[in-house]
Amino acid sequence: MSRTRPSPTGATDPTGSTDPVVAVRDLAVDLGGSRILRDISLEVHRGEFVALLGANGSGKSTLVRTLIGVLPPAAGTVRVLGADITRRAGVPWQRIGYVPQRSTATAGVPATVVEVVRSGLLAAGMLRPPRDADARVRRALERVDLADRAHRAVAELSGGQQQRVLIARALARDPEVLLLDEPLAGVDAANQASFARTMAGLREDGVTVLVVLHETGPLAPLISRALVLRHGAIVHDGEPPPAAPGHDHDDHDHLHPHGDSRDEHWAEERAHGGDRPTGDRSAIRITPGGLA
Repeated sequence: MSRTRPSPTGATDPTGSTDPVVAVRDLAVDLGGSRILRDISLEVHRGEFVALLGANGSGKSTLVRTLIGVLPPAAGTVRVLGADITRRAGVPWQRIGYVPQRSTATAGVPATVVEVVRSGLLAAGMLRPPRDADARVRRALERVDLADRAHRAVAELSGGQQQRVLIARALARDPEVLLLDEPLAGVDAANQASFARTMAGLREDGVTVLVVLHETGPLAPLISRALVLRHGAIVHDGEPPPAAPGHDHDDHDHLHPHGDSRDEHWAEERAHGGDRPTGDRSAIRITPGGLA
């Protein structure tokens, strides 16, 4: 499935290019001898805020890791900011931000907040930080509301604050495109609200965002488009699904990484002409076998 559309926000490329920020054609990815992604074709244009949804094991994280060149395509092509992601030397990494899952990136890190954020500049392929590194780090920490914790050890922070440190690390390079892998997983309501404010600012600035989610949560008002994966294939590309009931309540802390397939089932209904009533899931029951 391939979609071609203009930038929804009017955001412009500094180079004047009208090419998509992300362009994937007939992508397949294999892991451990098994095909994880198949027949993936999509375009993401400048200024879009795209949610990548689906149950655990649907291929969301695999797709993001392929977009940043960590996993090689078994077939097809992947271009980010016009560059073939498999030709690493030609990729403008300094214009791409990536936020991994917190559990894989902050465990046992013996560093301060400012040191971790500053490392994002070195990760962009620079042999040494740029002259304005301190200013970049300061701005990034301000964007995630952590400027007052700059010299704290990362290990002393809460899980939600650690996630915001990783976001600041990606923002330190002022990326044009930002990819995030499940940034809301295991994060309490207060930190989710802070994250949503940061993302709203990026959307206003025209940054292109592709974020892996189990549910849209507080990001629902920002999402311009949803891609829903099932069994390694895109089953929906378009309107985001309705938010799950209860997720706009203050006592819903989002500490659970949802693993059901509600968004996949919604996508399939839409694909077959159905339209689930907004906010009403009483007619749908999730079972180990799917819909009942």
